[in-house]
Amino acid sequence: MTTFWIFIALVLFVGLMLIWIPHFRQQKLLIAEEAGVRRQTNLELFNERLAVLEKEFHEELLDEAEFNALKKELEISLLQDIKQASDDSLVNSIKPKTILWPSMMSICLVAISGYMYQHLGNFQNIGNVESANPHAGMDAAQIMAQRVQMMEAQVKAEPENSQAWFTLGHAYVSANQYDKAIAAFDKVIALVGKQAELLGPKATAMYYKAGQQMTPQIQAIIDESLAMDAQDPSTLLLVGMDAFFAADYKKAIASWQAILDSDRTDVDRTALMNAIETANLRMQSETAGMPDDDAHKQVKASSVKSVNITISIAAELAAKASPEDTIFIFARATEGPKVPLAATKVSAESLPITVTLDDSSGMSGDTKLSDAANVEVIAVLSKHGNIKPQTGDIQGKINTVAVGSSASLVLDTQVQ
Repeated sequence: MTTFWIFIALVLFVGLMLIWIPHFRQQKLLIAEEAGVRRQTNLELFNERLAVLEKEFHEELLDEAEFNALKKELEISLLQDIKQASDDSLVNSIKPKTILWPSMMSICLVAISGYMYQHLGNFQNIGNVESANPHAGMDAAQIMAQRVQMMEAQVKAEPENSQAWFTLGHAYVSANQYDKAIAAFDKVIALVGKQAELLGPKATAMYYKAGQQMTPQIQAIIDESLAMDAQDPSTLLLVGMDAFFAADYKKAIASWQAILDSDRTDVDRTALMNAIETANLRMQSETAGMPDDDAHKQVKASSVKSVNITISIAAELAAKASPEDTIFIFARATEGPKVPLAATKVSAESLPITVTLDDSSGMSGDTKLSDAANVEVIAVLSKHGNIKPQTGDIQGKINTVAVGSSASLVLDTQVQ
């Protein structure tokens, strides 16, 4: 701040110098000019009078003594005129400009500088300037809604723009508007024809709409897409994700590895490699339980990047649970795609139990529990060893819980 004020002072100083230095210079120049004019005029009068005296002397109208006396008197008069402070012989005296003009200019300079600083450069108002970010003050849902509205306006203005429809379809998926997403992808297919890169996103939207259940209709679209392009990333991502949820880790790894082997540049290779590593760990620890289960139980409840869930079973359903059953617990974001952010599993014989979900139980390195503000938590008491609810399983759900807090989940619904 000190540097800023020094800069302001220097600018004002230079401005005032540009006003006052010319003023004082013109005062001196006018005085010198007036003195020069007076001196020149006195010399010219002296020469004229001397010429008259010399003429009279040559014409013998004056003798030598008179001539010398008058010449000396003329010289003395010249010296006296030069020493005078002013010259009454000048008809027009040169007058310098008054101090009023530079004073007014100085006042104007200071006033304008203050005005410009107050309205354009007041540092105290920097923090009060509205952010240039158009999404300032909006939550994730509002931002997504705004994005969808903009894309809807674009496709309304350009109904034949297939790329705009395709982008809108993905936006609908992120906004959990799966029916609209399916309709958008159908519109793209109608415009450009069936392609694997369009069937994959459509199948994904249908998969989320079905509650992440693989239906015969979805499987048919997946088969059709892979028949067109066996390495289509969007389709293989869906196949791998469904296989992972079904604990078919070999199939999940094979699907994701096929994407990596395709050498495509439009995929997040780091996320895929992290997902494959997670699947490998799960596969290696199937007989011993989920990796680091004990470590998960020991995570401090005060951790702001974790969610602590106390799981119990409703009294009327307790008799239907056996010690051999497995409880799968996973958390997924309340906003955006319903991709699990963290998961673990425990034995039903340990009920009631408190588990901790955090980044160490994440599904991949690209999606982290710590990046979410709120999550929904789902628990499935499986009698078939499958994370997907099946007939006879018991499940419970917490619609929303803040990351960094604790909640209780009751297994209270039997799958029919």
